[in-house]
Amino acid sequence: MRSRPWGPPATAELEPDADPEQVARTILLRKLTAAPRTRAQLRDDLIGRGIPEDVADRVLDRFTDVGLIDDGAYARLWVESRHRSRGSARSVLRQELRHKGVDAALVEDALADLDADSERTRAAELVRVKARSLSRLEPQARVRRLVGMLQRRGYSSSVAYSVVREVLPGVTEQWEGDSMSQPDEAT
Repeated sequence: MRSRPWGPPATAELEPDADPEQVARTILLRKLTAAPRTRAQLRDDLIGRGIPEDVADRVLDRFTDVGLIDDGAYARLWVESRHRSRGSARSVLRQELRHKGVDAALVEDALADLDADSERTRAAELVRVKARSLSRLEPQARVRRLVGMLQRRGYSSSVAYSVVREVLPGVTEQWEGDSMSQPDEAT
């Protein structure tokens, strides 16, 4: 068998008499050593490497039983990490986890720890940090960019605008008398 310098051997490189369960276990252990993954991601990888579906499911069930695969814990860590590091809102986190194959009930359980107050607090932190780099822009441009940044992270337009008004009251008051109630109407 020819060995690659990285990762498990490709299916084409396996010995014809290799035990598929042992190959699946080896692949899973290597994948999980590198980074946490969801059951769906691991299953897709095993099937993609030519492991029969029944063998993949059996090995995945065993890994789940012993606690090496835990989609609930993965979802909770993902929510905590992405909210803290990127400031992602619940809607984006929900979409990312569903895309990774995490069950909807587990996603909602993980998101339950993220309340509206902590989400709003994180949005305000993001605005404070970003506002420093936009200080030279016109007030309307600053507000548009800050609201847009929050919306791209999954915050609703009403929350985004409200947070920007809260963090930068002097900037929004300069043009609040205009016909603008939301930045989207100014463009």
